[in-house]
Amino acid sequence: MEGQKQTNFTFEIDNFSEKKSVIRSPQFSSSGCECGCEWYKENYYTCFVKVYPKGDRVEDHLSLYLHVANPESLRLGWKRRASFSFFLLNQSGKVIHRTRELSSLFCAQVSGWGFQKAVPLKKLQEKGFLEKNKLIVKVQVKVAEVVDEAQVTGKETMDISGFQVLYSQTTYMNILLRLIDILNKPPHSLSETELSNAQSVLIDLTEAGFKLDWLKTKLDDVYLERKKEIADGSRVK
Repeated sequence: MEGQKQTNFTFEIDNFSEKKSVIRSPQFSSSGCECGCEWYKENYYTCFVKVYPKGDRVEDHLSLYLHVANPESLRLGWKRRASFSFFLLNQSGKVIHRTRELSSLFCAQVSGWGFQKAVPLKKLQEKGFLEKNKLIVKVQVKVAEVVDEAQVTGKETMDISGFQVLYSQTTYMNILLRLIDILNKPPHSLSETELSNAQSVLIDLTEAGFKLDWLKTKLDDVYLERKKEIADGSRVK
């Protein structure tokens, strides 16, 4: 894309077939836009990749996500719009799989985006895909827009649905309300991408301190209902 610089980052996973829990890559910085804005502040690096070798809420796919590192170090109201894609390589450097390019808005409420179903695990078991049980993950990132809003005191409040909420919490509340609205839609009207994004948002809200076990149960129910409707032949958008 015009006006953008591309950042490539690669890391290796040894003994891949033995891995079960989530794998977090080293942090890396993006060169950002050609205008000079960057994804990092002072000595803070910006991104890292999460790999779920046994799938994130799915058992038959590898899951891949790109996250902004140290989001708490960035100014209140920060936003980064970026496009990115993942490449999987074997030890010989041959690309064995590439995801589609995803354009997403990273912010304090949603600091990670990616692919819940990046590649079927069966594909990785095919001959020639994993040499010496090593998987190499490469991500290409292009930052399209950087926004850093003015800082506030952190003690200012706003009224949301009758509740006085700290300004620094309002964005979390807004994204939570939007997430609830999404999950109240008919399951058959939700796409796989929408549900995957909802899962990412729920994780970030939980990490921000929200107690959302009830909403996780709701999301699980929506997943199951949508799966049932697909099996019954319902039309899915």
